[in-house]
Amino acid sequence: MRYAYALTGALLLGGTAASLALQNPATAQIAQNEPGAISAAAPRAGAPMSFADMVAKLQPAVVNISTTQKVTVQQQANPFAGTPFGDLFGQFGGGGGGGAPVTREGQSLGSGFLISADGYVVTNNHVIAPAAKGATVESITVTLQDRKEYKAKLIGRDPTSDLAVLKITSPTPLPYVKLGDSTRARVGDWVVAIGQPFGLGGTVTAGIVSAVHRSTGQPGPFDTFIQTDAAINQGNSGGPMFNLNGEVIGINSQIYSQSGGNIGIGFAIPASEAKPILATLMKGESIKRGYLGVGIQRVNDDIAGALGLPKDQGEIIGRVEPGGPGAKAGLRSGDVVVAINGEAVTPDRTLSSLVANAAPGSTIKLDVIRDGKRQSLNAVVATRPTDDQLAAINGDGDGDDGLPDDDSGAQVTPGSSSLGISVQPLTPQIARSIGVDSTVQGVVVAGVDPSSDAGQKLKRGDVISSVNSQPVRTGADVARIVAAAKAAGRPSVLLNLTRGRTTGVFMAVKIK
Repeated sequence: MRYAYALTGALLLGGTAASLALQNPATAQIAQNEPGAISAAAPRAGAPMSFADMVAKLQPAVVNISTTQKVTVQQQANPFAGTPFGDLFGQFGGGGGGGAPVTREGQSLGSGFLISADGYVVTNNHVIAPAAKGATVESITVTLQDRKEYKAKLIGRDPTSDLAVLKITSPTPLPYVKLGDSTRARVGDWVVAIGQPFGLGGTVTAGIVSAVHRSTGQPGPFDTFIQTDAAINQGNSGGPMFNLNGEVIGINSQIYSQSGGNIGIGFAIPASEAKPILATLMKGESIKRGYLGVGIQRVNDDIAGALGLPKDQGEIIGRVEPGGPGAKAGLRSGDVVVAINGEAVTPDRTLSSLVANAAPGSTIKLDVIRDGKRQSLNAVVATRPTDDQLAAINGDGDGDDGLPDDDSGAQVTPGSSSLGISVQPLTPQIARSIGVDSTVQGVVVAGVDPSSDAGQKLKRGDVISSVNSQPVRTGADVARIVAAAKAAGRPSVLLNLTRGRTTGVFMAVKIK
């Protein structure tokens, strides 16, 4: 699955409510999608005969957004440097063999829409962000339907939600649209997307709402989208998705595609979630979100079965940041958080999103299940670090497992034939060789049966710290806990893993 974030087109302004359509008492300009202005033009409910009249009212508020960028790239050294051909090939980019960095120009294209008569524009952050490492954005140009061009000023951006607000200045009031209530969107409703795919100019596509509260599996607090089959392609990012009342209910931002083109699966940021973010950005303020300092995983069917819990309820704590808000509240690795302030944690309302919406400094109530018993904890929420800071915290332990060969004579015990793995105690020497922290304790996987469920999920070098929340230090510990789970009729056990620098990974493995 690839998510084409570079879709530069249909941005759903889920933004700043009706108030985002900034009041400008000096003009008599009204929103292009005012109820009185759009009702007569909108197709009737059911199967519309045409969207033409509605589109004619809405399209003037949709804009093209382009950027000019400078990208610094490292040239490859001239392989012919120092030879009779060095000067000849040096003029074709070899840099005389030095491989010195050069600066090149780049461009990006996307879509957006006006939300006020005095020129505020909503788009995706990725539309106006540097396209690559070492790139800088030199200018942003907004082009209206009548081909008038305006230099835009970046007012605010939020990479986490992929939203940005621009401002253009015009001597006359500009056409604009207002944000609607995306919470009322239902699967099967007609929607219309307007944008600038592939730089072709104003393009209109229609479809239906395919799903609401759609999660795409991305990390972070904003992974809830409106899914549609209206054609969305590269260049549509940042453009609006309208309902039949002409209301902006989404900002088109991503597609699911194996080729980079439309296959009928597009995603829009819900307007109701975008509104408070856009309102803050329009004030020139940064977005502050709540933070617990924990690593989490969804409780899938396997994990739910291992813990004896209902599926799709709660998320399991994998890692607790020392000294962080979660640690101070008493959260432990293996706790399952099922509710925040009484609101259930579900695939539609994730723990990340619920915590992110809490004001930094506020106290939230966590309902957790620990060792099969429900209890409550209170946590004082901190301010969420930036995405770059969070990325620096996480690591990836792929690569050579660093373990001795199977015939090296190292002491390896079956661990549990019922799981299809063999393990050995984790020593400081092995910990160093496989790249795990010296504080990690447990048993290290030395071999797996490829025909078992573990063979599909585990690999040599994985460290198992606990099984069903019980610490393990030897293969006998693993075998004892697995035998008890099997006697209790559990189909699987829950392992707490460390893989390289990544700690607190929970994985349910079926018992053979």
